[in-house]
Amino acid sequence: MYSLRTLAFASAVAASALFSTADAHAEAKTITLCWAAWDPANALVELSKDFTAKTGTSVKFELVPWPNFADRMLNELNSKGQLCDLMIGDSQWIGGSAENGHYVKLNDFFDKEGIKMSDFLPATVEGYATWPKGTENYWALPAMGDAVGWTYRKDWFARPAIQAEFKAKYGRDLAPPKTLTELKQTAEFFQGREIDGKKIYGASIYTERGSEGITMGVTNALYPFGFQYQDPAKPYAMEGFVNSPEAVAGLEFYKSLFKCCTPPGASNSYMQEGLDAFKSGQVAMQMNFFAFFPGLYKDPNVGGDKIGFFVNPGEKTVGSQLGGQGISVVSYSQNRNEALAYIKWFADPEIQKRWWALGGYSCHKAVLGDPNFPNTAPFAADFLTAMGQVRDFWQEPSYAQLLQAMQRRVHDYVVADQGTAKQALDLLIQDWTKVFKEDDKI
Repeated sequence: MYSLRTLAFASAVAASALFSTADAHAEAKTITLCWAAWDPANALVELSKDFTAKTGTSVKFELVPWPNFADRMLNELNSKGQLCDLMIGDSQWIGGSAENGHYVKLNDFFDKEGIKMSDFLPATVEGYATWPKGTENYWALPAMGDAVGWTYRKDWFARPAIQAEFKAKYGRDLAPPKTLTELKQTAEFFQGREIDGKKIYGASIYTERGSEGITMGVTNALYPFGFQYQDPAKPYAMEGFVNSPEAVAGLEFYKSLFKCCTPPGASNSYMQEGLDAFKSGQVAMQMNFFAFFPGLYKDPNVGGDKIGFFVNPGEKTVGSQLGGQGISVVSYSQNRNEALAYIKWFADPEIQKRWWALGGYSCHKAVLGDPNFPNTAPFAADFLTAMGQVRDFWQEPSYAQLLQAMQRRVHDYVVADQGTAKQALDLLIQDWTKVFKEDDKI
């Protein structure tokens, strides 16, 4: 989910740019693709030059910074605007966009062009393309696979003196944590430590309240402890699941990690703040989406041999928060045929291989299923593992209200010290129940 999403990410990409080949025909059309302004969009701009060369259709990009992305694009959809022919929208938008007629249903087109959803990773089809869930109604093509993972200062972990001290204290080798318990121990070990004359801290985690940040963070503790959104046998029945003892333990863990092991002033942190903390050498570990890992690996100060990656640790079970998006044809587009042609082009396995090579995250099995894929990047194997254990937030049409409620309840408990974890989750059930009753779901 990115919703996936609200981030002050400095991007060199302009809000819109026109790309066309030198020999484009005067009569050729231009389509506009709307997405967020971040590194993967830069890769897609480059990749799309191939589409223009092959079809003569130019591709214009409307790229909006993450802090404004959801408001800008949802307003565009709700107003039935014609700015966007294609939209790479957050996973949470699928339900509302399908039910409100914002996206073109793609089943007939997929059948006609031989595009098979079975060629894409199941979690991405479920998360980015389908509504209602559990059906084969497709409103998008999986475009940008993503999940929350972790980076760590591999060079610090490797120092013999630090290794010896850690083993003497915890009785195990200092290594990327396999459980959340080990994660907290490692963060505590580094918290307040001086390295190379600088005081450093244990971890950067998501705590932002205004959009979706703390929800995208806390779920990475809730899922491994056993949290469930609803009774698997009875949709929208949340009592005993959202507020189960396991869910309470997960929320308590996240608060303890925030209190013990984060940098000063980290009460409203999300993606960009995590990147800043890690790049500046402030933290030993950082929670963030895999989408940023290629750029971090190339960073001259903390990348290369200095950085390592690991999947979100388990505890009682495993689970990582889904990020990423699908690409949809906007139903109000006046260039539907050209937009559909772009979908067909993008679905080609060879294009998907180039998408991964340029820094995008392909969801296609031709890429992810290649035996050599884990060797193509230092984070590739962890990405595969994460995508095999992802879960997502509600994708209901009323997801915005559901998200606002969770943001408020968990932030009040984790950051503002209001009440207990059980009380926070009980209140969350009350909030969500009200939304679902208004939607005639219960």
